[in-house]
Amino acid sequence: MKTTKLLPLMTILVIVVAMIAACAPPATEEAPPTEAPTEAPTEAAPEYDLGGAEVNIAVENAYPPFNYIDEATSEPMGWDYDACRAICEILNCTPVFVEAAWDGIFEATAAGEYDMVADGVTITAERDEIVDFSIPYMVIRQVILARVGETEIVDEASLVASGAPVGTQIGTTNEAVAIDLVGEDRVQSFDTFDLPVQALIAGDVDAVIIDEEAAKGFIEQNPDDVMIVGDPLTGEEQLGFVFPSGSDLVEPINYAIGVLEADGTLDALYQKYWGEE
Repeated sequence: MKTTKLLPLMTILVIVVAMIAACAPPATEEAPPTEAPTEAPTEAAPEYDLGGAEVNIAVENAYPPFNYIDEATSEPMGWDYDACRAICEILNCTPVFVEAAWDGIFEATAAGEYDMVADGVTITAERDEIVDFSIPYMVIRQVILARVGETEIVDEASLVASGAPVGTQIGTTNEAVAIDLVGEDRVQSFDTFDLPVQALIAGDVDAVIIDEEAAKGFIEQNPDDVMIVGDPLTGEEQLGFVFPSGSDLVEPINYAIGVLEADGTLDALYQKYWGEE
C-alpha cells in the first residue's frame, strides 16, 4: 500500500523539477576575459625634411656671444651659429651664413634678401608688422654696461643724474630704452654693437645700454675694462629668429626649436656660451 501511494508522488516531483528546469534561463558560456584597455595612440609630432635646401641666414658678427669673429682663428662663431646648425640637422637643410649690417636688416629681410635672421633679435609688435618671428628661444633683460672702476655711474638713477653720454646701437630696443632714460641728446648710436663698447672703453661714452646676455659676452672679451652696474632696466624680453612675412620656414623652424628645447640642446648651448642655465 505504501509503495502504491509513493509512486504517483515521486512522479509528480519529477514533473515539477522538470518544469522548473524548463523555465530556468539557459546557461551561458563564461565570457572570455577582456584585455586591459590600452591608451589611445598619440598623434606623432610633425616632421619636416627640407631636402638639403640652403637657408641664407643673416648675422652681424659683432654681437658676442651670439655671433662674432674669433680673434684667435678669424672664424665666425657663437650661439647663433651653433643653434642654426643644430636646427638644420633636424630639418635636413644647409645653413649659409651671410654677414649683414644691422641697420636696415628688417627691411632687407622683408624684401626677401635673407631667408632668416639670427642676431639676438627682440620680438616687438612694430617689427612684427613687416617680418615674421619664430617662437621665442630665449628671454633677456637690458642692463647698463660701464667701465671697470666706475664710481659715479652705479645704477639707473645715477646714470640719469650724471649727464654722461650713453652709447648704444642704432635701431635697437636698447636705443629706445636709452632715449627714454636719458633723452635723445645724450644718446650716441653706432652701426654695430661692438662700436659703443669700444667707445666706452676709450672714454668716449660713459655707459652702454645693452642686452644682458650680450653684455656678458663683451665682459668675457674685455674682463678688465667693462662691467654691469645696477639692476636690469627692463623686464624680460623675448628673442626670436626673423623671416620674411609668410615664410614657409617659420613652421619647421618652430618645430626644430621645440625639439632642441626638449632634448636639452638649447640648455647645453646656453651653458657653453654663458656658463650658467
